[in-house]
Amino acid sequence: MIRITFPIAAALALAGGMAQPAPAQEWARKMFDVTYHDFGTIARGAKAEFAFELTNRYMEDVGIASVRSNCGCATPRVEIDGDSLKTFEKGAVVARINSQSFLGHQRAAITVTFDKPFRAQVQLHVKVYVYSNVLLNPSSVDFGTVSPGTSAERTIGVRYTGRADWRILDVRSHNPHLAGNLSEPQRRGNRLDYQLHVALDPDAPPGYIRDQLWLITNDPRAKHIPVVVQGHVLPAIAVSPSSLFLGVVPPGQSVTRQIVVRGQQPFRITDIHTDCDCLRAAPPTGDESKALHLVAVTFTPGERTGKIARTLVLETDAGERVELPAHAVVPSDAQ
Repeated sequence: MIRITFPIAAALALAGGMAQPAPAQEWARKMFDVTYHDFGTIARGAKAEFAFELTNRYMEDVGIASVRSNCGCATPRVEIDGDSLKTFEKGAVVARINSQSFLGHQRAAITVTFDKPFRAQVQLHVKVYVYSNVLLNPSSVDFGTVSPGTSAERTIGVRYTGRADWRILDVRSHNPHLAGNLSEPQRRGNRLDYQLHVALDPDAPPGYIRDQLWLITNDPRAKHIPVVVQGHVLPAIAVSPSSLFLGVVPPGQSVTRQIVVRGQQPFRITDIHTDCDCLRAAPPTGDESKALHLVAVTFTPGERTGKIARTLVLETDAGERVELPAHAVVPSDAQ
């Protein structure tokens, strides 16, 4: 395999090609989609996280040595597979607000230090207002794992301490598959308690749920209070990895990777087709229905060089159709 050094890779950024190598820190910043997030107003004790997503747009592995925050109000963590990001792989630096301990207006700067292929630093910034009068228990709505075609319900407590005339007027959702409703409030002195009931309907599409409900109040300081809703609706058929990177493959060579196709019930793969002759795969032999199948995918470059993006489509006897994006890099002779 031809090894491509980072200065060349930086100059030929896979996202579109830079005419000149990026400045020492700029190559790292360009991997992030955004570097600032405003959480707005959240309740005390609420779960509040934001993922600063990054993509390795270069041909060298990218390593993160550390992340740190200049304020205890925000705790950062790194989410990547393994100890580095390969070409086209995605990861995230997740900022979590410590809403139980830090109240009122808070700001934090998160410093991300890269150690591969060169040392560099990127600063990410978050802002939040933690509304101390409202407490959520538990801190979010978590449906956990939900089987396809089934509904789910969860209940959390919403407690307000303060004004006698404070009220939640409505519960709103931008997700048509999520609905929330409130029980009659219970008042004890200056404390007001609600039960928030949240339902996920059985038509919710497969995938991870990372959403919010909004509590609409009569307080002008905090008219909209978000409640994090999370969970995972399992697909009937899933492919791992969800995006297949075939590597850097010189012209004239081939590479084979194995994918895992898993179902909630036993099934057969009836057909596999692609949008390019350069990508080949065949259904497993035999008529046996199984909940797990292993499929070999072979990529053989054609005349085109650079980034190659194709799609592999799997058909099953259950009527499911699964699309798998596949990527490769074919270097030119000059590289």
